[in-house]
Amino acid sequence: MGDVLVAGVTHYPPLLGHDASMSWVLQWTLDDPDIPAEAKDARGWPDALQAEWSDDKGAAAAARHREENMVGFRRVRAALDEFNPDVVVVWGDDQYENFREDVIPPFAVLAYDDMTVRPWEHARFPNVWGEPTEQEYKVLGHNAAGRYLAEQLIGADFDVAYSYKPLHYDGLSHSFLNAVMLLDHDRAGFPYPVLPIAVNCYGRRVISFGGGRSRFAERTKPFDPPSPNPRRCVDFGAAVAGAALASPWRVALLASSSWSHAFLTDHTWRLWPDIEADRGLYAALVAGDVATWRSVTTAELEHAGQQEVLNWFCLAGAASQLGVAPEWSTFIGTHAFNSNKVFAVYPTVRA
Repeated sequence: MGDVLVAGVTHYPPLLGHDASMSWVLQWTLDDPDIPAEAKDARGWPDALQAEWSDDKGAAAAARHREENMVGFRRVRAALDEFNPDVVVVWGDDQYENFREDVIPPFAVLAYDDMTVRPWEHARFPNVWGEPTEQEYKVLGHNAAGRYLAEQLIGADFDVAYSYKPLHYDGLSHSFLNAVMLLDHDRAGFPYPVLPIAVNCYGRRVISFGGGRSRFAERTKPFDPPSPNPRRCVDFGAAVAGAALASPWRVALLASSSWSHAFLTDHTWRLWPDIEADRGLYAALVAGDVATWRSVTTAELEHAGQQEVLNWFCLAGAASQLGVAPEWSTFIGTHAFNSNKVFAVYPTVRA
């Protein structure tokens, strides 16, 4: 019987770059010609956004934001090192990377073997480590655990997809690889096999909007079918936790995503995230209140720009199944840097 550790991190891409590019999503959004001039006028922005943006487009605030996030990553990494897992199961989203028009599974267990990846081949900016484009990085896989988990989930009435090799993306898509790279921020190596589980978080926007970001003029595009609803993700996470606890391995269950994303939040003109909605979910997370999480509808989730939080809905279900609440967590709020970030570590559950 296995032991289980639950934790959560962000995979915010600008953390892999330099502070000067930390606010690039907001800068890109401000170039949208369909956002009215009055919405772009910084004098009307929330005070917190004005303070972060300042006169340097967020560069000074970016350094503080990075440090807050690094505290979270180092805390989660220390918990992983102490737990010493046989496999790290990661719930992450796929933004039109590995899954495209030919198939969009609601949930997919990526039962890969070891792979050598090039993290910077698709990079938008120079990375903070100064590593070259051709830099290679080995990510261990765990095919046996993937086969086991898919079998257990199918037996629990989750008709989950599975795969043994990537489809359209050479390596691991960014929600998984970024998490590994940032958990290895100090470049000590990441010795733990990774078992990704792709969750179709982007639902209505995954194909028609190419994974999320778009201009307001594109709102007339037809939506795709929706993501799995939040309640189903909670139940799915519970089933994963039950299978992990019954396994012969020490299993870490990791949610990988930021919370509400500004570029998905129309009611703020996509300029800042829905901080109020995120803080409400965070309060329920800290309290171990899974009922509040289960009550969220897909429409509410999409209104708040919380699509990627579906990865954390899986985490909430796992924690509820295991009967644990966070022993440590932090909420890193921001207006200028696209998304609020949450980190959490739960007590180990031993079979």
